[in-house]
This record gives sequence, C-alpha cells and structure tokens, in this order.
Amino acid sequence: MVVLDTDHASELGMRSAAGLHLLQRLDAAREDAAITAITVEEGMRGWLAEIRRHPDPARQMAAYDHLVRQVELFAAWAILPWDQDAVEAFNRLRAQGVRVGTQDMKIASIALARDVPLLTRNTVDFAKVPGLRFENWLD
Repeated sequence: MVVLDTDHASELGMRSAAGLHLLQRLDAAREDAAITAITVEEGMRGWLAEIRRHPDPARQMAAYDHLVRQVELFAAWAILPWDQDAVEAFNRLRAQGVRVGTQDMKIASIALARDVPLLTRNTVDFAKVPGLRFENWLD
C-alpha cells in the first residue's frame, strides 16, 4: 500500500497531466493506494471556504461543483483514519522535536503508524520525519 499526500490527491482531482500520469503509475505498480483523513479535511476545508467567500449564490456554483467532484474523488479511495496509533506516532515525533507543519505531521504519522510509504511532492519537509518512507510520483 501507498498513501497519497494531499498534493498527489489534488492532481488526480484536477485531472491534470501529472494526475493522469500518476494514475497510470499507480495502476502499473499494482499497489493498493489510500488517502488520509487529513487530506479529506484539507480538500473539504478549501472548497467550503471558497463557498463562504461568495455571498451571491450564483457565484457559489463553481465552488459547489468542485466540492462535489472532491467528494466523488474521496469516495473512490480508501481513507486512512486519524486513530490512536497515528496520535501516538504524532506525539513521538513532537517529543523528538521534529519541526514540520501540523497537517503534514499528521499525514506522516498516519503513514508511519501503518508502515507504508507516502507519495508527496513535499520531499523537503517530509525528509525531516525520521523513519518515513516517501517518494514523488508526480515529477
């Protein structure tokens, strides 16, 4: 199994050239792939904020369209939860003094707790997380 960071999941959602290439690579690897509850939170939070930014209902239509596509994308993936094992991994990393943003630290903690590699473009930050295996399948 591999876990997609938010940047990889976003490329799939945008149906970009990089996202289509990623999908082909996932198919060729014949690996199960998942996203995290944190990626779901980030994706939902972004489109909900965009909806709230526009008081005119007509101007909200595009954001709602994106929100629906986001939900459909998430529904197609296994979603790894923010559970006790992830919380314990998170607390260990914090105790070690690892300095990575909270959302990234949560995603890394989920991957560490399950001993699975993370697919991410954010290799600079994730390299700071001891024991985390990661690769960039977009570039």
